[in-house]
Amino acid sequence: MKLRDLLFGCASVLACLSLNVTGAAAADECPRGDLDSRFCDVDGDLIADIPTDSSKWLDPDKLIFAYTPVEDPAVYKEAWSDFTDYLEEKTGKDVVFFPVQSNAAQIEAMRSGRLHISGFNTGSNPLAVNCAGFRPFTIMAREDGSFGYEMEIITYPGSGIEKVEDLKGKSLAFTSPTSNSGFKAPSAILKADFGMEKDRDFEATFSGKHDNSILGVANKDYIAASIANSVKFRMISRDVIKEDQVVTIFKSQTFPTTGYGVAHNLKPELQEQIKDAFFSFEWAGSSLEREFSKSKEAKFLPITYQEFWDVIRKIDSANDVSYACQ
Repeated sequence: MKLRDLLFGCASVLACLSLNVTGAAAADECPRGDLDSRFCDVDGDLIADIPTDSSKWLDPDKLIFAYTPVEDPAVYKEAWSDFTDYLEEKTGKDVVFFPVQSNAAQIEAMRSGRLHISGFNTGSNPLAVNCAGFRPFTIMAREDGSFGYEMEIITYPGSGIEKVEDLKGKSLAFTSPTSNSGFKAPSAILKADFGMEKDRDFEATFSGKHDNSILGVANKDYIAASIANSVKFRMISRDVIKEDQVVTIFKSQTFPTTGYGVAHNLKPELQEQIKDAFFSFEWAGSSLEREFSKSKEAKFLPITYQEFWDVIRKIDSANDVSYACQ
């Protein structure tokens, strides 16, 4: 059975993902789809509506910005420095870069009102949308408008693994359960296309982050790992690893990369100022260009969650992932 068949009807088991957050007041009855009961989706675009009651709007003096927790947080604080300076100019507010350590902590921070602007990775985007009221509106793209990355399963030269089937009876490193390329997509693909499941056909370990998995394979601590190749390319460009230290045995279709957006209850005018900052930011010569040109990104591209995350929601459905918050 191929992945296209699995996406529309198989049932592999994955524990429901949830966040323990107390004191959340339920919203009035309204259309909401998969969104948490605190949110409404009257316009049917699958993301939380901005509250109609202005008393529920947030207009903080200090805006907290976070990038998805991959690689060295210190590297990305510097990489985003020119953009956060520009964001201060556009909003008239102080902007603080917050280095999150996990997807769960990042989602909880936005859900509790402590995170206002963020980039959520591909796999955690739907949970952030449905549990935390995240409103994504852009991703990074190449100059020609193309975008995305592929999931790769990598090993090291001489490991004895030359094809996916060679993983049987061995170990495969994932990143975290919320990661698309680091867990959800490879789980669906391995089951649908190769008839292989974790704990039955191979042992699963979790490294926490893509760079941990890539370094682990390069240093022969992990025999194989599923990773986002955009992270691999940046690590090679920074000489963190050498290209010949890892070998790719599988590459997936292209997936959308990190989605950037805001908390649903920021003041509407502030949300528009933040959007304008993303789309008017000048990449040329900036700290963003210096870092993200390593994976060929060159601008911010407008997107909708409903369209761009359609394939990810199908993968989640195939893995029985729940967006329910508890």
